[in-house]
Amino acid sequence: MDDEVDLADAVATGLRREGHAVDVAYDGDTALDRLAVDEYDLVLLDVAMPGAHDGLAVCRAIRDGAATGPMPRVLMLTARDTVDDRVTGLDAGADDYLVKPFAFRELNARVRTLLRRDAAPTGAVVEFGDLRLDTARQEATRAGVALDLTPKESSVLQWFLTRPGVVVSQEELLTHVWDANADPFTSTVRVTVGTLRRKLEAARPEAPGPLETVIGQGYRLREES
Repeated sequence: MDDEVDLADAVATGLRREGHAVDVAYDGDTALDRLAVDEYDLVLLDVAMPGAHDGLAVCRAIRDGAATGPMPRVLMLTARDTVDDRVTGLDAGADDYLVKPFAFRELNARVRTLLRRDAAPTGAVVEFGDLRLDTARQEATRAGVALDLTPKESSVLQWFLTRPGVVVSQEELLTHVWDANADPFTSTVRVTVGTLRRKLEAARPEAPGPLETVIGQGYRLREES
């Protein structure tokens, strides 16, 4: 239905503006095809998806191992608002349930909450060394100095903060912080990381920058000595 396509596109646009990487599938079969190929941290499912598999069937398939990589969180979107409908969605394996129509602010808050369950188990604030990121407020600081980051830079910083000391490749960032439409040969990762690095260094110019390049492999967040 055209209105459902419009809703999916509007939600995707809003989440991208918040710095999330978003792929869109307009039917359950396409969703399963994407899940079999690409790793996702979170899946938003409309119960009334067209095709042979509706949202509940896709959710059950995810819980049965249809998704590649670690099992993603599932947020179910539906116009059905009875208790039985919500129980059915949760029993199918959904982590959360949001009834349409909804305010985007609430959807975004639920997305942040579900993602924090894996990325930041201590809550909305992620910290490492002198870096601090409040994922709920999208506020970042280094050594107490506020950082003026774009949503995408905040998402990249969050990815590094939850993997300190680990070498992160450009391909990994493209997969998890950008979306399937990102050109694998683009310089967007290098440019974004470079801009983020300069902002981190400017906040504390007397100290080494916390982001380092590992030649031929990617980038790593290190703690200053």
